[in-house]
Amino acid sequence: MKSFNLIFTFLFILFAGLQYNDPDPLLWIPIYLFAAFLCWKAYKGIYHKRLMWLGLGLYGLYAVYLFLDKNGVLSWANEHAGESLVTSMKAEKPWIEETREFGGLLILMAVFAVNLYKAPKVQGRR
Repeated sequence: MKSFNLIFTFLFILFAGLQYNDPDPLLWIPIYLFAAFLCWKAYKGIYHKRLMWLGLGLYGLYAVYLFLDKNGVLSWANEHAGESLVTSMKAEKPWIEETREFGGLLILMAVFAVNLYKAPKVQGRR
């Protein structure tokens, strides 16, 4: 678990840095840095379970929003035939950006879920 959390600490810091040119960096930089912080603490053996649950809940709610939004994942899948997500982002194709963001949230939530599952069973209140 130490290597898992160390790898994701650095990946989430990298992802936060890549958000600098994103249309909404003030939302996504803190999202990724919050996850990097929790992974770093887990690497150090400190599992902030309440914060992970909070992140899992908030990211889950935002993922549902991105999934159902008029330019979200359903729109990308149904109205745009699952258009490639690795093309350049254009303002006239917001469904690509929202679907990418949804994927980022799934990664974040998966990492939190793994940490919550693998966290030591007996630990001080955090």
